[in-house]
Amino acid sequence: MQSEHGILAAALGLILSGDADLIEIVVLSLRVTLSAVLLSCVIGLPLGAAVGAWRFPGRGLIAVVLNALMGLPPVVVGLAVYLMLSAAGPFGPLRLLYTPSAMIIAQTILVTPIVAALTRQAVEDMDREYSEQFASLGVGPMRRLSALLWDARIGLLTVALAGFGRAVAEVGAVMIVGGNINHVTRVMTTTIALETSKGNLQLALALGVVLLMLALIVNAGVMAVRGVSARAAHA
Repeated sequence: MQSEHGILAAALGLILSGDADLIEIVVLSLRVTLSAVLLSCVIGLPLGAAVGAWRFPGRGLIAVVLNALMGLPPVVVGLAVYLMLSAAGPFGPLRLLYTPSAMIIAQTILVTPIVAALTRQAVEDMDREYSEQFASLGVGPMRRLSALLWDARIGLLTVALAGFGRAVAEVGAVMIVGGNINHVTRVMTTTIALETSKGNLQLALALGVVLLMLALIVNAGVMAVRGVSARAAHA
């Protein structure tokens, strides 16, 4: 049996040599995750900003629901998307099940509440600060919303990075709707689970190292954005 040092060396060798299978899996993972985060931001940023900036009946309930949905169990989301996309489901004719598109849908459902809830909090805090200025200038609801989104843009970049970190580490939902099909829907997290169960620790560890590096990059990005935001606030 190969030693731990030998497995680690083999894993690093896969990364440094640019193993074709490893690159394919990483590229698909990034494509699915970035697509889901983009869609989540398109939906979640304006939704969260509207709840944070506007006053309307049911606003508090929507805020509570968004916060609650941040803890959606991935396997439940995966099952719900599976039922919707299966042959007997309402979207079965689209034949999206066991495709990257199904994985993007599942990840979007998981990430959108996170983006919306964090955006709501950021915009609401900023709205309290600028509410008197908006009132004195007679700024309308849409201009108010766009102004808050623009002024909070650095903080919202942190929100997007948080969504990316959540999506790239997802395994339960994408396993259910993607099926972990080789060369089709096999991403980093599902491959790690599969290859570990098969005893192929070299590939599993190599992907784990890449995933860890991505997590470090995302966290470094969040810290850098916060630093820029802090310097801008004191400027």
